[in-house]
Amino acid sequence: MDTLAIRPATPDDLGPIVAMLADDPLGAQRESPDDLTPYRAALDQLTADPNQYLIVAAREDGRPVGTLQLTIIPGLSRRGTTRSVIEAVRVHADERGSGLGTRLIEWAIEESRRRGCGLVQLTSDATRTDAHRFYEKLGFTGSHIGFKLPL
Repeated sequence: MDTLAIRPATPDDLGPIVAMLADDPLGAQRESPDDLTPYRAALDQLTADPNQYLIVAAREDGRPVGTLQLTIIPGLSRRGTTRSVIEAVRVHADERGSGLGTRLIEWAIEESRRRGCGLVQLTSDATRTDAHRFYEKLGFTGSHIGFKLPL
């Protein structure tokens, strides 16, 4: 794998990020790569919040080939443990199987440690069995059942 930089996402990265989010059967139903307007507003909010990280793994030419969002959440439970949540992990189709996903998750875990988190958590759609195996290989355990309520 040639040199990659893991860095904060910029407005110029939105098109490639949204394309990665939309590049699977679930994302194709949820994302709108042809209209970046709502994504620009979301990036503004993320950038303004010191507990949010939207990052990309970019090639030397600046092209994003991976992304994830990391959220730091202070909490009272678990004796006041701060936790982090990893979301929207995506690797460009050309890069899958290269180890990039592992590098992204390792970055998120290390950043969580640096921020004083005592727990890293994530959710994965029930249909993403390959992703479940990937996370388990990295030490995550399927310990909870998640629920969502669209508003």
